[in-house]
Amino acid sequence: MTNVAASPEELLPLTPRVFHILLALVDGPEHGYQIMKEVEARSGGKVRIGPGTLYEGVQRLVKNGLIEESAERPEGELDDQRRRYYQLTDFGQQTLEAEADRLADLVGFARRKNLVSKERAS
Repeated sequence: MTNVAASPEELLPLTPRVFHILLALVDGPEHGYQIMKEVEARSGGKVRIGPGTLYEGVQRLVKNGLIEESAERPEGELDDQRRRYYQLTDFGQQTLEAEADRLADLVGFARRKNLVSKERAS
């Protein structure tokens, strides 16, 4: 593992792609195709990450110590040995939380400026 940052704050702001990838791993290990599908579903199809973009991002996240390849695999027929599963590291979780806090602060400012409609805010 190669942490290039001493603290999560040094990596902020995260790019939307990185934020989406990390967010997809909050509930546990996932393989690349699952990550792509979750990002697309969560964004209502507005954000799509292709395989090349995903794996470039995954390599960078592994290098920066935010995620790691998981030894945990599904059992039986649910597993495919060709797939690599990734999970958040503690540093990745801390970085994701720091970015979520930063974004929440920005949304709070936007609300105070009446830039977020009540319909979207709920």
